[in-house]
Amino acid sequence: MDLTIPRVAAIHDLSCFGRCSLTVIMPVLAAMGIQVCPLPTAIFSTHLGGFSDPSFVDLTMNIPKVYNHWQREEITFDCIYSGFLASERQIEIVSQFIDKNHRSRPLIVVDPVMGDDGKLYSIYTPAMQQQMKFLIEQADIITPNYTEACILLNKEYQPTVSEISTIPDWLISLARYGPKKIVITGIPLQSGQLLNIGYDAMTEQVWQIITERVPVKYPGTGDIFASLLIGSLLRKCNLAEAITTATEFVGKAIKLTFAAKTPPREGVLLEKVMQQILL
Repeated sequence: MDLTIPRVAAIHDLSCFGRCSLTVIMPVLAAMGIQVCPLPTAIFSTHLGGFSDPSFVDLTMNIPKVYNHWQREEITFDCIYSGFLASERQIEIVSQFIDKNHRSRPLIVVDPVMGDDGKLYSIYTPAMQQQMKFLIEQADIITPNYTEACILLNKEYQPTVSEISTIPDWLISLARYGPKKIVITGIPLQSGQLLNIGYDAMTEQVWQIITERVPVKYPGTGDIFASLLIGSLLRKCNLAEAITTATEFVGKAIKLTFAAKTPPREGVLLEKVMQQILL
């Protein structure tokens, strides 16, 4: 029996209410048999979508203290996974952390969280956008949503995409930044469905999976998707299998939550579908 446990450093905020970021990343990866070492960038009383005036603690200056201690203790990681970063300084610090761990050659996954629904998050200045482009140069895998892919490529956002055949060119363009694998999520199609599409620059293979679109947006689904993708890859699945696993699980979670009619700001009912990860 192989008792090796893969280890992931997860660089995200911690929202104490509203299932997203570390509160979904940790249980999902743990259920997949992976140790998660959280490196919180900030602590929020709630996430920032649908709640007013959350309290927060900025942990920017603590991040280097944590990873320097890890380095002194010779703690290594199989994967470094970064998500929402709230300042130029945080992006720089994550880049430094990646540099410090290059000898152990971990899988570097960057979710370039910058916007959604065609809109850039208000804190994302042009300088931060440029810094994020530098960060994805260090990544092995990036997982932008459709809006973020538009931002990274300076493309005009369209409410629906009529020509799916143009998307592979987007993937190739993103690969030129440096990542070997790209997954774009949530591409809105004229049919009313959503497309997730992946690309492996080494083999030049493209995979796509189309899902039904539910007329509600839930926070944290991107974090769950990326976590399942990472967990599958660390389990030695190929990219196509990882995309399928992540898409199907997130789809089930969304449909169950939509049927339950719970407040969207509370996120998907992860607890009701977690057991399916263990199957």
